[in-house]
Amino acid sequence: MPIIDPIRIAEHIHGHLGWLAAAALVHPAILLRKTSRRAHLSVALAVAITTLVGALGVTLYGPYRDRLRQPIFAHAPTIGYLFERKEHFAFAAILLAWTGAATYVGAIRGAGEVREPLRKASHLAFLASAAFALMTAILGTVVAAFMTF
Repeated sequence: MPIIDPIRIAEHIHGHLGWLAAAALVHPAILLRKTSRRAHLSVALAVAITTLVGALGVTLYGPYRDRLRQPIFAHAPTIGYLFERKEHFAFAAILLAWTGAATYVGAIRGAGEVREPLRKASHLAFLASAAFALMTAILGTVVAAFMTF
């Protein structure tokens, strides 16, 4: 009977939610092309999912460092460096999602002439966040296909 490894389960959940976060970030990027459009729920859910996935990734980093990092770098340094880059892309995706949300809220609360530039900034931030999240998901899949818990 196989032993159930909670870290392996968390890793799979993290990977699947990472793809979901990438898709969720595309939605506000599309909706906010029109600066007059409301996207409260889309913005909130995209940021929440992305933040949740990032938090799960942070909890997995210790076991990754202890159990997988050295073997990955020993057998395929390029894959190891891809994982390191994935972490940077994930941080950028989260930061830009929060930036998009902050500028979206700022546009709602802002006065007349500042609204339009803030809404455009929000759209661009979500667009960039979605791109970084997609790159993160792709690199994560490549690394997981090479070695997993």
